[in-house]
Amino acid sequence: MIFHLIQYLEGIGVDFPGMGLIHFLSFRAMAAAVTAVLMAMIVGKKIIRLLQRKQIGETVRDLGLEGQIQKKGTPTMGGIIIILSIVTGVILWCDLTNIYVILLLVSTLWCGALGFADDYIKVFRHNKEGMSEKGKLLGQIVLGFIVGLTVWMSPDIVVREKVEVKESLERTLETETTVTSGRYQEEDVVKSTKTTIPFVKNHEFDYRWLSPVKGTWGWYAKWAIYVLMIVLVITACSNGTNLTDGLDGLAAGTSAIVGVVLGILAWLGGNLIDSNYLNIMYIPGSGEIAIFMSAFVGALIGFLWYNSFPAQVFMGDTGSLTIGGVIGVSAVLMRKELILPLLCGIFFVESLSVIMQRFYFKYTRRKYGTGRRIWSMTPLHHHFQDKKAPDGPVLFQKPVPAQHEVKITIRFWIVGIILAVSTLALLKIR
Repeated sequence: MIFHLIQYLEGIGVDFPGMGLIHFLSFRAMAAAVTAVLMAMIVGKKIIRLLQRKQIGETVRDLGLEGQIQKKGTPTMGGIIIILSIVTGVILWCDLTNIYVILLLVSTLWCGALGFADDYIKVFRHNKEGMSEKGKLLGQIVLGFIVGLTVWMSPDIVVREKVEVKESLERTLETETTVTSGRYQEEDVVKSTKTTIPFVKNHEFDYRWLSPVKGTWGWYAKWAIYVLMIVLVITACSNGTNLTDGLDGLAAGTSAIVGVVLGILAWLGGNLIDSNYLNIMYIPGSGEIAIFMSAFVGALIGFLWYNSFPAQVFMGDTGSLTIGGVIGVSAVLMRKELILPLLCGIFFVESLSVIMQRFYFKYTRRKYGTGRRIWSMTPLHHHFQDKKAPDGPVLFQKPVPAQHEVKITIRFWIVGIILAVSTLALLKIR
């Protein structure tokens, strides 16, 4: 809104000191982050009070976890704070005509509505299971197809695979506006199914290589494969974040770390000179994703003001599904989805722990008559928090004594930072 207002004022000849700052991505990114932080801190208190008055609190079953019972009655559905903060920062400082911003806003509101419906069923209909797994999965898949088909069909989503910046051009790129506008040699941009892949020299993978046919049908096949991959990534990210949301500050802090890296990658991929230097795809217009991710990180930091131990509010599925959706969609739009298993290693391992536990329990029950477990409890963070005696054989014994959730959360954050730095290092390691 501010971005478009100043553009309008410039168009009618109005000029005042500081107007030019709006054209710098760095300024708008910082402004979006600060706006989102302040929004979360100011609105958060009012929303928490409203949730308390409406008695929208967490119901807790005693699973034998350290500090679990003390959480009973803590307001939930706090993801509303995150969504409001993101949307405020984005509307004020982003280019709302940018296709990437539009898709991310749609994804934020879509996943937020899906999570809100799940929390509503849990809280107001007193159904602890919430929305059915099939219903939630269907909503995520539909969003995946919306994003995937838009990436396929939209003429505004293109890449320049090999960027060559001439010396004369480099001297004229004096501002971030020029560097990120993508106004140079637009005839070279293409619709592509290529994406970034780590550890290889050319740094790219083309989904066309997975197509079983060639020619015209091969063209359709490669895009179908790419769209299905987008659906898989968005669904996996959304569910992975949802499973990680189990300790005060764990999901919010870990997601903020991921958001910082995605913002940096968006900045580099949308910058003509930087993408040329790093030999990565230049994606015209994707610099706006950096501003969106700044608002995203700011919203999470502001939410941590209330969600850090002891939490005054939980994000609920309203927040966790939204966070995962934003991470998945932003990675797809930047062609960085294949580095998510490393960058989002915490989410990946948490999801994997649940899947492995479930299959191992069913397998051992069929084989031995009694189900056995790999960990005392999943998702994995609960394994370190579990304080009761294990129910049956466990492959990996839980720590004794059980770890306090603050220690678990901070250690997970540290691992997340290591994974984030490692992901950025991949830009140079091939």
